[in-house]
Amino acid sequence: MPVPHPASDPALLSELGHRLARQRLDRNLSQDDLAREAGVSKRTLHRMEHGHSAQMTNWLRVLRALDLLGNLEQFLPAPAPSPMQQLKLQGKLRRRASSIAPAQVHDKGKPKPWTWGDDS
Repeated sequence: MPVPHPASDPALLSELGHRLARQRLDRNLSQDDLAREAGVSKRTLHRMEHGHSAQMTNWLRVLRALDLLGNLEQFLPAPAPSPMQQLKLQGKLRRRASSIAPAQVHDKGKPKPWTWGDDS
């Protein structure tokens, strides 16, 4: 069921609770089982499913137990990097290739190893 816009807080909590209960039942979990796995009381889970407000940490615990935390990305996507952050991430771009000085090259273009007294 789509969430009506703008919806009142009680209407949103009721819809979230209904969806939570549906997810639990689709996984064939009792309230006792899910509450135990999530680390919340059965009463807290019952209140959440019936549209009462609950602490965010309890929602996170229940969503984690249902393996639904990944869906939070859709709910609240991460902000895109600012232009300054994008520039910093790019770092310094090379503008030209370096070359080896001719005195340091011997046969077949390989660099000659440095030796003592080699002041050229």
